[in-house]
Amino acid sequence: MNRPLPEMFINRTQEMLGAAAVPFLHSYQSLPTHGLRVNPGKVSAEWFAQAGLFSLTPVEWCPTGFRFPPEERPGKHPYHACGLYYLQEPSAMAVAEALDVQPDDVILDLCAAPGGKSTQIAGKLGGSGLLVANEIHPTRAKALSENIERLGIVNALVTNESPERLQTRFTEFFDKILVDAPCSGEGMFRKLPEAIDDWSPAKVSECHAMQLEILAASSAMLKPGGRLVYSTCTFAPLENEQTIASFLHTHPQFSLQIVPHHEMFVPGEPAWATPADPELAKTARLWPHLLRGEGHFIAVLQKDGDHDADGQTSHPSGKKSKRPAKPTSAIQEAIACWQGFARESVPSLAVRTEDSARFTLFGEQLYYSPLPSPDLASLRVVRPGWHLGTVKKNRFEPSHALALSLHAEDAARTADYAADAPDVLRYLRGESLTRPGIDGWTLVTVDSHPLGWGKQVDGQLKNHYPKGLRWL
Repeated sequence: MNRPLPEMFINRTQEMLGAAAVPFLHSYQSLPTHGLRVNPGKVSAEWFAQAGLFSLTPVEWCPTGFRFPPEERPGKHPYHACGLYYLQEPSAMAVAEALDVQPDDVILDLCAAPGGKSTQIAGKLGGSGLLVANEIHPTRAKALSENIERLGIVNALVTNESPERLQTRFTEFFDKILVDAPCSGEGMFRKLPEAIDDWSPAKVSECHAMQLEILAASSAMLKPGGRLVYSTCTFAPLENEQTIASFLHTHPQFSLQIVPHHEMFVPGEPAWATPADPELAKTARLWPHLLRGEGHFIAVLQKDGDHDADGQTSHPSGKKSKRPAKPTSAIQEAIACWQGFARESVPSLAVRTEDSARFTLFGEQLYYSPLPSPDLASLRVVRPGWHLGTVKKNRFEPSHALALSLHAEDAARTADYAADAPDVLRYLRGESLTRPGIDGWTLVTVDSHPLGWGKQVDGQLKNHYPKGLRWL
């Protein structure tokens, strides 16, 4: 890193770490660590490691995580376009691990873009339960939705709302909440040197105030007995130990739980909060001079009380979930189009999507909602569930999201290519392919991993790879 660190940052670090400040500050002369996390919804970490695609070393605190050398470019491999893995900095992988995701959990990722932690949570849910991935900034919410799509996630909603707006609708709704809070980004100085220019003590204070507001909104959305994980990618005690201490002071129904400490993690420092609180040693700090990754802070908070005795999920209104109203004629027509397509092109899905009450029609776009299905009326919603496709004048055009959520055996027709085949690159560039086959919608696959749709017509596979994703 060529950019000098801010003098006030250096002085504070020396006060915090004493002699340990020397190796810490020296770590900024090293290259950032690169990582990827395998998508268990598509392949296993064992299979991926044995495939020999890249020079991989395991991430010690994430069973699906691997490091790779900076000269390699996994983002340029067709498997990345297939959603087999997500590029993610190794330290960031520790956060979702601390959430302790269980099947059927109802989870909120409140500050979710670009989607690394959301997709990690979804991988642990394995298609069960519900994930609400929220991002307040519209452009970043779009990127979040695209990553949810690429990894083939079917049980997620993507919203574009403020925490306060969500709080009014989702009172005690979630089993678990992840708050990867906006912060001053000190832990990213090595990876993103431009973050240095944006840093100041004033920004640290602004972030601290914002973090407390976000945590307060989150606390109201968490069920009694629920788990809240707070994380930042900064070193500032004001944004870490002090934020947690301040939150606990105003929310006595919460208590700290021990972060599953890896030997490379360091406990949070109780003395860095005012007043000092020995419980803060249950939090974890990830320092770049002590492990192969960037800087992170993690705290696990538990809310007093028990979940609903009957195990059911409450609606945002606080009432038990009710069955949605009977579908309108427009939705009924859209469902009929979908079912006709499904029976002909993806027969197994005709059975999996039989509940007419779970379909949602946004204009021409047809979605299948995950369960439990919350009321999303008046909220800014980017993705209200599993995007099946577009209904156009009694014909159905399948979505890219549908293709990436399938397995090759789901499709009636497939066109499979080896990853290094020239036709794969041609397809990713948006070109049509010459090949024999039965006319109709065809799932294009790479080594049997779905990549997108083509439509076979008279010996030509017409390309339906989204224009915005095509490789130049």
